[in-house]
Amino acid sequence: MKDNKILCQEFQIDYVTDLTSYRFVQDKVQVLPYGIVKARKALPVDEIESCLLVALEDPLDLETLEEIQCLTGKKVREICAPLEAIETAIEQCYHQKDNAASALIATLKDSSLAPDVDTEGYDLLAQTADSPVIRLLNLVLTEAIQQGASDIHFEPSEQGLVIRYRIDGVLQLRHVPPKELQGQLLARIKVLAKLDIAEQRLPQDGRIKLKIGGREIDFRVSTIPIVYGERVVLRILDKSNIVLGLNRLGMAPDVLNQFEKLIHLSEGIILVTGPTGSGKTTTLYSAIHDVNSPEVNIMTIEDPVEYKLPNMAQVGVNPKIHLDFATGLRHILRQDPDIIMIGEIRDKETAEIAIQASLTGHLVLSTLHTNDAPSALTRLVEMGIEPYLLSSTVVGVVAQRLVRAICPHCRESYTPSSTESQQLGISGLPPFYRGAGCALCFGLGYKGRYGIYELMSMSHPIKQQILKSADAAELREVALTQGMVSLRHQGAELVLRGQTTSAEVLRVTRSYEGE
Repeated sequence: MKDNKILCQEFQIDYVTDLTSYRFVQDKVQVLPYGIVKARKALPVDEIESCLLVALEDPLDLETLEEIQCLTGKKVREICAPLEAIETAIEQCYHQKDNAASALIATLKDSSLAPDVDTEGYDLLAQTADSPVIRLLNLVLTEAIQQGASDIHFEPSEQGLVIRYRIDGVLQLRHVPPKELQGQLLARIKVLAKLDIAEQRLPQDGRIKLKIGGREIDFRVSTIPIVYGERVVLRILDKSNIVLGLNRLGMAPDVLNQFEKLIHLSEGIILVTGPTGSGKTTTLYSAIHDVNSPEVNIMTIEDPVEYKLPNMAQVGVNPKIHLDFATGLRHILRQDPDIIMIGEIRDKETAEIAIQASLTGHLVLSTLHTNDAPSALTRLVEMGIEPYLLSSTVVGVVAQRLVRAICPHCRESYTPSSTESQQLGISGLPPFYRGAGCALCFGLGYKGRYGIYELMSMSHPIKQQILKSADAAELREVALTQGMVSLRHQGAELVLRGQTTSAEVLRVTRSYEGE
C-alpha cells in the first residue's frame, strides 16, 4: 500500500505537516460538531470562495468528504496531513475560549441542578452536559490543562470556594464560583474519583481518567476535611508532557557527562535531592529510561506510581496492606533486579536495605528531601547509617531546583543593582533580563521552567571527609574544591543568558548558608 504522502503527490493534493496556522484553527471556527470531527479525523481549516478546505489523513477517503459536503451544503477541497497534526489542530480548534470558565461562573444561578452521577471517562472537549456544575468542572479542568497547570486547588473558605492553579510551581488564583455551588462541585469530583460522597470527616484519595482530544489525562485526587468544608487538590498527570531522557532536562554539559557515567555503573547508590516539586522523580525516570534495555531488569517502588513506564516492573506503596518501601524493597531483591529505583528513602530501614542491595551488586537510585547535595550524606548519618557504609556505596548525589523561565514574548533587559549582582556572585553589572508581563504569560512575565543541578561525585577526598565528619558545611567545602558547581552558580549562568531572573535563582537557593 502506498504512503499517503506519495498518493498526494500523484493526485496533486497538498500535504501539510502543521495545521495550526490555518484561519479556522487559530480563530476556533467550529464548522462541524466535535463528535463528527473526532470520529472522522477530518477538520475544516479554512474557507476560500465558498469552498471549504478540509484536512484529512487519507487522500482516498471520499466518503468523509461527501458527508461533510452534505452536512455543510458547501463545496469541499481536501488537503492531507499526518494524523498527529490533525489531532493537534482539532484540540486547538475545539479548546474552550479564554475566560470561558469565568463567563460560565458569572451566569450561574442559585437554582443550579445537582451534578449528574455519570462516572464514565469522557472527553472534556465534548461539552454536551446539561448541568451547569458539570460544564463548569469540565471548563476548569480544560483551562488548567491548557495553561500548563500541575495542580488544581479547590479551597473552601468563609466567603466561598476558591479555585487556584499551580503553574510553573507557583499558585495563582483563577476563579471564585458562587458559594452555593461548593457542595455540588466537590461532590462531582468525588463521584468521578469513585470516592465516598457521604464521608466528609476523613481524608480520601482517588484517581480520575479523562480525555482531551486524542490525549488521556489522569488526575490524582486528594480530599481533606477543613473548617469550612472539604479541601480537594487534583494533581494533573499528562503523559504527553513528561520529558524523558537526561539530555532533555537542561543539565549543564559537564554535569550531564558525569551523571551519565554514574547511571551506567553496575552497582552503587545515586541520590537525587531537593524539595517537593523540584522535578526529582522526572530526573529518576529519565535516568532509568536512558539505561533501559532488554538485557536489564529494572524494578521500582514508588508512592504513588505517577507514570507507567514500559519494560520495567513498578510497585506502588500501599499502607493499607502494610506494603511500605522497606517491605516492597525486600521482595524486589528476590526478583533478580539489576537496577532498583526507590521513590524516597524515608527511614533507616529503607536506607539499610538500599545499602545492602548496593553492596550485593545492584545499582540503586532514590531521592531524599535535603537542601543540597552534601546534606544528603549528613541526613543518612543522622538516620543512623554508618559513615563507612556511605563512603563505600554512594557514588553520587544530585541536588536540583526548578526556576521559572522568562516569557520570550515580553522579555526586556535592565541594569541590575550591585547588590543583585553580588548575591549571584557575578562581577560587574552585565545586563539582566525580566518579563514585563503580557497576555500570553497572564501578566506574570514567566512561562515554563528550567532545571538547575549540582552534582557531587564521590571522590576520594569526599570519602575521607565523610569518615572524619559528616558535617554538611565541611562536606560542601571539600566538594567545591573537587569541582562541584553550586546550584546558585548554575542559576547565575541562566541569568546571564537571559533565560531566568535573578529573583527566581535567589528564591530557590536562599536556604544556602555562606552563598
